[in-house]
Amino acid sequence: MAIVAFAQTDHRRRTDELSEVEMVMPVLHDVLRQTGLKTADIGFTCSGSSDYLAGRAFSFTMALDGVGAWPPISESHVEMDGAWALYEAWVKLLTGEADTALVYSYGKSSPGSVRDVLTRQLDPYYLAPLWPDTVALAALQAQALIDAGHTDEPALAAIATRSRQDATANPHAQLPGARDQGEYLVGPLRTGDCPPIGDGAAAVILAVGDRARELCDRPAWIRGIDHRIEAHSLGVRDLTDSPSTRLAAERAGAFERPVDTAELHAPFTSQEVVLRRALDLDDRVRVNPSGGALAANPMMAAGLIRLGEAAARIHRGASDRALAHATSGPCLQQNLVAVLEGEARA
Repeated sequence: MAIVAFAQTDHRRRTDELSEVEMVMPVLHDVLRQTGLKTADIGFTCSGSSDYLAGRAFSFTMALDGVGAWPPISESHVEMDGAWALYEAWVKLLTGEADTALVYSYGKSSPGSVRDVLTRQLDPYYLAPLWPDTVALAALQAQALIDAGHTDEPALAAIATRSRQDATANPHAQLPGARDQGEYLVGPLRTGDCPPIGDGAAAVILAVGDRARELCDRPAWIRGIDHRIEAHSLGVRDLTDSPSTRLAAERAGAFERPVDTAELHAPFTSQEVVLRRALDLDDRVRVNPSGGALAANPMMAAGLIRLGEAAARIHRGASDRALAHATSGPCLQQNLVAVLEGEARA
């Protein structure tokens, strides 16, 4: 099974003039155009989004207008980042009930305070009533890493500079180009250590076997994929480590052979430190050549974009074996890891 096409929006701070349907539709048309497929040719469709961001229940049903009302489709949805929608589509294709799948996800964070909205992910009895936002929790993780001697503020600043400098080659990035670290938001994290708030969407097409070879010159074969979760309570976790990421990577086969590229969903600079340690990535691995979530972090799509960016590098021959990672929840609570490979070149 392989990713044969990937498309994404230009990620922007605000898209007040666009509905979710208007934001998603060009991406869906683009990803279908790359393969020459029509909606009727797709065996399964799965989407990822969040009703909390949209502010209304079952908002994903409205976004289906972007897919089209005809012909009828086999469709599902996950209230998660689109990376988990891709996982569901992967399972669906494994059953043999379809040989192609369309996966898309989207998020508009601009209408409200996403830092407040995401507190609703927390334990409803002990943590959520305190309203600790995502930046404050990430700062606790960053300080724990500094106290443990795993990083320091200059090292975190270097991650931010490298990521956004790499994003200058990414036409879809929201924050391309190195910039000043700015003021402290919540110590030890400065503005530059944190992701931008923005709106965006992404889509990929999966295909099986020879069907994938028909649709793409160099498919990005999914050699392994797995996702795991940490304990819900932050108080029982070691925030300097990510056992769930390590286990997911092990089950996905990431440690069997070295990878040359890693697209890590690390919205905060400190989280890249955690992920590099959990995945045993050294300086020979190109990490986040797209700029990563520090350059563009559309909620519910940023994880799927990591899979898409890794696949796109394989499509164009810039990578032979890539690791893609997606996360959801505070302080890397849930983690998905996939290993993608291109076929040997003659």
